[in-house]
Amino acid sequence: MRSLPLLIALALAAPALAQNDGDGPPPRFGGPVELHEDDIPAFPEPPADIVTVRDDVPHGTLEMIAYESETVGTTRHMQVYTPPGYSTDRAYPVLYLLHGIGGDETEWQRFATVDVLLDNLIADGEAEPMIVVMPNGRAQPNDRAKGDVFASAPAFAVFEGDLLNDVIPATEARYSVAADREHRALAGLSMGGGQSLNFGLGHLDTFAWIGAFSSAPNTEPPAELVPDPEAAADQLELLFLSCGTEDGLFGISQGVHAYLAEHDVPHVWHVDGNGHDPTHWRNSLYHFAQLLFK
Repeated sequence: MRSLPLLIALALAAPALAQNDGDGPPPRFGGPVELHEDDIPAFPEPPADIVTVRDDVPHGTLEMIAYESETVGTTRHMQVYTPPGYSTDRAYPVLYLLHGIGGDETEWQRFATVDVLLDNLIADGEAEPMIVVMPNGRAQPNDRAKGDVFASAPAFAVFEGDLLNDVIPATEARYSVAADREHRALAGLSMGGGQSLNFGLGHLDTFAWIGAFSSAPNTEPPAELVPDPEAAADQLELLFLSCGTEDGLFGISQGVHAYLAEHDVPHVWHVDGNGHDPTHWRNSLYHFAQLLFK
């Protein structure tokens, strides 16, 4: 755990990372955004109604689950979406979805109404029925996002153990899942995006599908994320990166993309016109979910 460099980077990025409610001017970090010719959208803008509740489609279930964390030494909570018609007669793939530094296990639902988004995609045949697990990535006894949220930055690194040793086993014990790497995805926004790259690419024996939306400065340098590009290319089913041109953290995702492109690691690089905000994260999840488990 490289906690001191991480804390320094987060302190510098604090104004940008603190803006996770979509209000105010676009955040800036590390200088102005410099676009290259390949920094372009991979997808069109989603329809305006992607999180509109539709009465004509089946609805999944959203529930808050308690689990015992040996890593943290406490009872912790995660929000879980099960798709419409969930049944123990089949084994489902699982997306583990991580929040940002100012959030908790409820953030994704507040920003993207994940249950509505997935209900609609599944009903339209655009996404596979999947379970979505939204844990708390702040792995410490008091995991509430209160006070100086940057003081808890090291706990986001500790979450690697909680995810692998506690969250995943608890999920697989409670739900009917396909418990192999080909049926596990890991994705997140901002701090959770960095976690997804760090943990996902560091454990390709566990995750075959990885997504990072406007990753924060906790993201490891690209050469450390992917020290063996050929092996990563062979193991990955999908590596998805996204960021908005009005996001001051743009250079982090852009740098990872450039390294992957240089070393021939297949990936999706999606650039839109948003900032470090819920619109980008919701839209990225919309695109990412349609690519999973196919």
